[in-house]
Amino acid sequence: MDGVILTPLKQIYNPKGDIFHAMKKSDEGFDGFGEAYFSTIYLNDIKGWKKHTQMTLNLVVVVGEIEFVVYDEINKEFFSVKLSQKNYQRLTVKPNLWMAFKGLSESSMLLNIASIEHNPDEAINLDINEINYEW
Repeated sequence: MDGVILTPLKQIYNPKGDIFHAMKKSDEGFDGFGEAYFSTIYLNDIKGWKKHTQMTLNLVVVVGEIEFVVYDEINKEFFSVKLSQKNYQRLTVKPNLWMAFKGLSESSMLLNIASIEHNPDEAINLDINEINYEW
């Protein structure tokens, strides 16, 4: 889908605890740095739909498993991916695409490396039932 990038990330084994890469400024999808934050979600809960008009999202699942769904309302196209430590990739979502996500583990946590600081005026929210998707 145009505006969506999946980037495999390195996991480096260490006998005292592994290292998980997230993003470098030279990576495809890096669109500046505004803020980084963590968000949790519980099993079968869904957060979304949200559309950012300026922010590029860079999402990495650090705990558990999460299904992300991106919707392009112009082309009426969905993109879905399940990310976890077993499928360790970064999902980049450019502005003007709808996004929602569902927890697939008892407790999951994601990291978002956002291109701009949070600004509620650049984001639009819809109720989860307003975009028809079979979770």
